Amino acid sequence: MAALRSYVSGAWHTPPDEGVPVHDAVTGEEVARVSSTGVDFAAALDHGRRRGRELRALTFHQRAALLKTLASHLNEHRDELYALSRRAGSTLADARIDVDGGIGTLFAYSSKGRRELPNDTVHVDGDVEPLGKGGTFVGRHLMTPLHGVAVQINAFNFPVWGPLEKLGPAFVAGMPSLIKPAGQTAYITARLVELIVDSGILPEGSVQLVCGDAGDLLSHLTEQDLVSFTGSAATARTLRAHPVIVERAVRFNAEADSLNCSILGPDGDVELYAKQLVTEMTAKAGQKCTAIRRAFVPRDRLEEVTAAVRERLGRIVVGDPAAEGVRMGALASLRQRDEVRRAVKAIGGTVLFGDPGHVEAAGADGELGAFLSPLLLLGDPERDEPHEVEAFGPVSTLLPYDTTEQVIEYAARGRGSLVGSVVTEDEAFAREVVLGLAPWHGRLLVLNRADAKESTGHGSPMPALVHGGPGRAGGGEELGGVRAVLHHMQRTAVQGSPDVLTAITGRWTPGARRSDDDVHPFRKNLARLRVGDSVTAGPRAVTLADVEHFAEFTGDTFYAHTDAEAAAANPFFGGLVAHGYLVVSFAAGLFVSPEPGPVLANYGLENLRFLTPVKPGDELTVTLTAKQISPREGAAYGEVRWDTDVTNQDGASVAKYDVLTLVEK
Repeated sequence: MAALRSYVSGAWHTPPDEGVPVHDAVTGEEVARVSSTGVDFAAALDHGRRRGRELRALTFHQRAALLKTLASHLNEHRDELYALSRRAGSTLADARIDVDGGIGTLFAYSSKGRRELPNDTVHVDGDVEPLGKGGTFVGRHLMTPLHGVAVQINAFNFPVWGPLEKLGPAFVAGMPSLIKPAGQTAYITARLVELIVDSGILPEGSVQLVCGDAGDLLSHLTEQDLVSFTGSAATARTLRAHPVIVERAVRFNAEADSLNCSILGPDGDVELYAKQLVTEMTAKAGQKCTAIRRAFVPRDRLEEVTAAVRERLGRIVVGDPAAEGVRMGALASLRQRDEVRRAVKAIGGTVLFGDPGHVEAAGADGELGAFLSPLLLLGDPERDEPHEVEAFGPVSTLLPYDTTEQVIEYAARGRGSLVGSVVTEDEAFAREVVLGLAPWHGRLLVLNRADAKESTGHGSPMPALVHGGPGRAGGGEELGGVRAVLHHMQRTAVQGSPDVLTAITGRWTPGARRSDDDVHPFRKNLARLRVGDSVTAGPRAVTLADVEHFAEFTGDTFYAHTDAEAAAANPFFGGLVAHGYLVVSFAAGLFVSPEPGPVLANYGLENLRFLTPVKPGDELTVTLTAKQISPREGAAYGEVRWDTDVTNQDGASVAKYDVLTLVEK
């Protein structure tokens, strides 16, 4: 059988040697061979860096649109990826976690890229920072893509989701990826990359693949490259200490194994707890970095929990994923099964369910395939082993506790985890436990009867939330919404005058020049409108009758607007004042250009602050300035953010905010 091909430097590479065999987890038959012999790693990285210029030339929105197209394309090939996943021991439900989860992550990052990032090649992070008293020297933080390659070294358990969850944020950021899958399931990732490359959707160089050993890949990294690793904590430590990574301060993100816990509160629903625990033990045959390894239960509820979990485990049929009724497939390899058996011996304790040495496999040979019974253990939380040894399979250990303080201490002995969960109806208990566990966990789920129906479960990372954890869990973060995109970019503090920062960032900076010509900016479409285009309107006097009418008309009769004596006693006002929303309404009436034109809609205000009280007799003037212009891809309009400054007759700002409009291109 020919070894799997790698895709490097714009071409498919077939290794000249036989490679290392990979076997079907169910039948033991040879599935593929893997070898990276002949791959020029230096050339592959150089190719990604050179072709990355094309990717960086696209805007965030353009990249996000391509990601959506790719996700739709992969969606059409799910059945093929499901079928390949069966050879790795995955049931259809397991395959969907991997395949659908990966594709869904691409859709999520496509949506976030278009909603939360500008239609631009740079991202401005945070507000303007005044650096001088006169306003002529200011600073901002600018985010630009790294000019390197995002190298991803993945684990065997998620051959589709693993590569795609890393590809999504890297691609939106404008950074090419080089994918190095684990050997046991590399044939699934190889087919995934074939589908991506053959589609022609992504620019050349955006994705490369190396099947087999990593060789001298890390030796050719530069300061502009990035490494994301998923796997064991021991391997993460070795890679993190690579001389080139250390010398060149290469960004290194690790998601490592962790002894995740689930805590049943004294009042928690045992059925919810048992259902979640069994799901985490048996999904992907327990081969998930987020699976529950330590199940903490109140000592006086141990017997009740044991009975509930054993009853559910008794319904689990282990065997060939293609056989009818099978709920749990095989582990990824015989080697993986042997490692789990060794770990179970090391953990020790009493076996409450299952046989580590034997299992009846439906529709398959239990010895030729990498099958293992789900194993429920009873351990001693005072011993070190349950908190230090991970059995990366369908294994969980029940650990009794007596007090809240004690269970928090036990959980922390895992030295950092990806995820923990708390099953309780007691909100005070939930607060105490969550705050106690937070320093040791990347994600925490509080499960109760109110959220159980919609909960995605203990082990399901979500693209919008951080996936990673401190300490043993790797100390890194994957996913996390736009946070993960920005991880692939450099944050640079830029200092200068408001005009210079406006020119560099493409966003109008307060204090910069305004263009106030004879054409109202609302009469300009996006093709004509420029950052800095402005209009000043007013003044308009605010009368006592205006304030009284607004109070009566809206029903806002707060005393500061209607009771002169009470308002005079207010230390902030010292007399009747106009409603803040009356000020905003008058400002809109001043700056609006009412005739039909390019402005299609006002869809909101942001950052509204009322700065100086407006009293009857004050006169209002408003200055509206085009602050940011964002054309939408595939639409006939774009978004314009307007800086709005409302001042009184003394020139003092009474209100500042951003107006958001949709404007025709």
